[in-house]
Amino acid sequence: MLSVVVLISGSGSNLLALLKASENPLYPAKIVAVGSDKDAPGLEHAELYDVDTFIVEPERFSSKQAWAEKLLANVQHHQPDLVVLAGFMRILPADFVAALRGKLINTHPSLLPDFKGAHAVRDALAAGATTTGVTIHFVDEGVDTGEIIVQSKLDILPQESEHALHERIKEIERSLLVRTIEEFAIKQKDLAKA
Repeated sequence: MLSVVVLISGSGSNLLALLKASENPLYPAKIVAVGSDKDAPGLEHAELYDVDTFIVEPERFSSKQAWAEKLLANVQHHQPDLVVLAGFMRILPADFVAALRGKLINTHPSLLPDFKGAHAVRDALAAGATTTGVTIHFVDEGVDTGEIIVQSKLDILPQESEHALHERIKEIERSLLVRTIEEFAIKQKDLAKA
């Protein structure tokens, strides 16, 4: 069983999709904890599913490094096989990334390398793009520069608003994330057998 820690900053719609998927006894991953950088509404999903939660607020620390060390300690306490940034809106320092290299993944609402950063949906619309999508990638020291795991393409509708497009992207993102974590779990199982 693949153990997963999910980090969020907002409503946790991706988290909820993972929690629902893991209710199925055949789903090969289990969410062992959910962390956030603030008292995010999505933490309520974890509490409903009786999953441990933790909050590590940057404002409570003297430096970004001190914050990241405490966040990493909370993550590693749960000994996850995989850490998922699901709407976690903080750039993580290099030491944090290095400590979890190869098992830290992120969801991003564009077809990377296009439209990196926090405003990908708005940027795609501003650029007049006709397609966008979802990328799940490994996290490295850059912003949305890590190795791409999987992408799913989506056509942008004429006159589509940022909100409407973002909602359609989130639908794809949820199912893609559930499937990607399932594939990770299957690979891990196969490697253990080899």
